[in-house]
Order: sequence, then structure tokens, then C-alpha cells
Amino acid sequence: MTTARIELPPKLIPVFSGEADVRGAYGGRGSAKTRSFAKMSAIRAYMWDQAGRSGQIVCGRQFMNSLADSSLEEVKLAIADEPWLAGQFEIGEKYIRTKSGRVYYTFVGLDRNIDSIKSKARILLAWVDEAEPVSDIAWTKLIPTLREEDSELWVTWNPESDESATHKRFRAASDPRYRVAEINYRDNPKFPLVLERQRKRDLLQRPEKYGHIWDGDFLTITDAVIFQNRVSVEEFAEPPEGTRFFYGADWGFAKDPTVLIRFWIDDDCLFVSHEAFGHGVEIDETPALFDSVPGSRDWPIKADGARPETISYMRRKGFNISAAEKWPGSVEDGIAHMKGFSRIVVHERCAHIAREFRLYSYKVDRVSGDVLPIIVDDHNHGIDAVRYGLDGYIQARGGTGVWARLAG
Repeated sequence: MTTARIELPPKLIPVFSGEADVRGAYGGRGSAKTRSFAKMSAIRAYMWDQAGRSGQIVCGRQFMNSLADSSLEEVKLAIADEPWLAGQFEIGEKYIRTKSGRVYYTFVGLDRNIDSIKSKARILLAWVDEAEPVSDIAWTKLIPTLREEDSELWVTWNPESDESATHKRFRAASDPRYRVAEINYRDNPKFPLVLERQRKRDLLQRPEKYGHIWDGDFLTITDAVIFQNRVSVEEFAEPPEGTRFFYGADWGFAKDPTVLIRFWIDDDCLFVSHEAFGHGVEIDETPALFDSVPGSRDWPIKADGARPETISYMRRKGFNISAAEKWPGSVEDGIAHMKGFSRIVVHERCAHIAREFRLYSYKVDRVSGDVLPIIVDDHNHGIDAVRYGLDGYIQARGGTGVWARLAG
């Protein structure tokens, strides 16, 4: 038997492993998700053809006025990328099929042709690309057309809203037969230099759109973002010798990460230079995580006091760590203090907390669109760590010192 080596971004290997009813990927630009799914669809077509199966692969998009708007060219390019695969297909201007003709591609627009899909014979695979705007009605009609015992639905999309039907069906749902992964530019081993240059331009020139374009974040209402227009992400050098460093830690709970942030203050600006984010970190693994941040054993660390046993363990392991003070309203007071800096500058290497600063938001009334004075408890683990690190600098409302200066 001949064996072929298929290159995929590592994050997609589990997506295409094992049995599944749905395989999917979501994220930002440059992740290679569309090209990867196009390639894997062709490999499936080849495998079915070799097994003597007959049927079609339906490639859908919500809006498709012509073949130019379809996935046709993506599939052609993906096949051409694999010389051994290219010889197994007949490819024309408007069609793709295996040499035997047993397996062929069909390209449809769901907004106009969803009802016609019901009559299509033997759909082996349906792949919906750019799936964010697909309506719940369209999904309800499409899914029952997959009637073969091993038929699968593949979905790829760039997220825009947590209210979209695609998000609710395939990302928010928990189903053991759904294999869906988030994948972004940093997960693509072949991320091209031309896109890297564009990414950096967007980071500097369009920070309000950067997260959606490159990190697969939802489009946010700018007025709801707590630190809007206050944070920049860029490279910067270490500060002069003698600078006072701050370290703040937040502990992971269930799916939440354990976090350590290193920062300093200079000329009324807060500089975040290093981060450590670890998911599923056991208590005995935490020292190694903290050691990845320079100077973490040399400087005081202020941490979330909700885990006194972890703080005690870390002290025994040689870290100068203690619990940060909390009080009713300490979150709001900490945010007010942080917003009091003229700028918050995050180093490019700190991708996790940079993303949090773009997403940390007030609640928005879904009916009126009003921004409410309620902080959404999400996208805040690194930001909480900074707040803990500022322990002693943040004071409760009605106090003196820094808070009084900001309130005045």
C-alpha cells in the first residue's frame, strides 16, 4: 500500500482524526483553515473513489452569485499543492471530479439554492466555508440532506457574533461527535511574510479591528470596550537599571488559565513586558510556569487571595508571593486606576493579555444596544493579574492617594 504524507497545521490534526458528524474550524485571517479543509475534501474524494464509492461533495457558501464566489478555486489550488493528488482528478474551468467520475464537486449558494440541495443525490460531504452568516433556517434544511451513514458536515468561519446561528450550533454546543477547533495565524506554520507585514500594520493602524481580523474575535461595540483607545501593542526595550518591576498572578479554575504578568511604570505609562498563561496547570507545575517569566523569583508577586493553599505552596518553592487585598468594588477601583495611566503599552510577545485588553467589556443591552455599567466577567485573567500586581497602589473609593488623585 502506498502512503502519502499530508501536511496540516497541528491544531487541525485532531479535527480530522477519528469519527465525527461535524468537523470545523474558526478563527482569523491567515490561519490556513480554508486551504486545509479544501485539501482534506479532495483527499476524502480520492479515498471514496478508490473504495468504489459514488457521490458528491457539496461546497456551500451563504452568498454565491457565481462560481467566482465559490470555493472552486480554493479546491483547485489545494489539489495542485499535492502532486500525487493532482493526477487523480479531472479539473476543468467549472468542474472538479475524480478520474473515474464517481466522485464530483458541486458548488452552491445557500441563500438561493438551499431548497434544491434536498434533491441532490448521495451527498458524501457538505463543506460550508465563510459560514458565519448562514442562518438557522439554512442549517435546519441542509443538515438532514446528509443521509449517508458516514456523511459529514464541515464548517469553516471567521466569527463575528456570539448570537450567530453558526456559533450557537457548532462552537457553543457540546457534542462528542463535533470536532471543532479555533485556529489563527500563529497556528499556521507556513504563515506568509506578506500577511505578517499586513498583520503588523493592522496592529498599529487599526487596533480596534485587529482582534477580529487576525485573532478570530467577535466584532465588538467599541463603546463597550473598557480600555478602548488606551492600549497599544508594540515592541520595546527593557527599562533602565533600577526600575521597579511589578508581578501579578491569577489562578486557574477549571478551564481558566493560571497567569503571571510582569510590568513596570514609567512616565505615567504602564508597560507589560512578559506573560505566562497556562491552561490545566497542576499545582506542582506552577513553579515552572512562573519561572518562564524573567525575575519572578527575585521580586514580590501579588496574587489572587482566593487560593491561599497555592500561595503557601509557591512560597515554599521559593517565590516571594502574597495575597492582594480585595474589598467590595475593588475590581471597579482597579479598572479606574489602570485607566488613569496615560498609556498602557503591551509587548508584542504578550498575545494573550493584548487580546484581553481588546475584549474586556461592559455589558451591552441586546435590545437597546445601551452600554451598561456592568463589567462582563470574561477576557480578564491577565488584566486581573495586573490589578493584583498593583496592590497597595489601588485604593478603595473615598480613600486617599492614587484613588483620590484619579477621582479628583
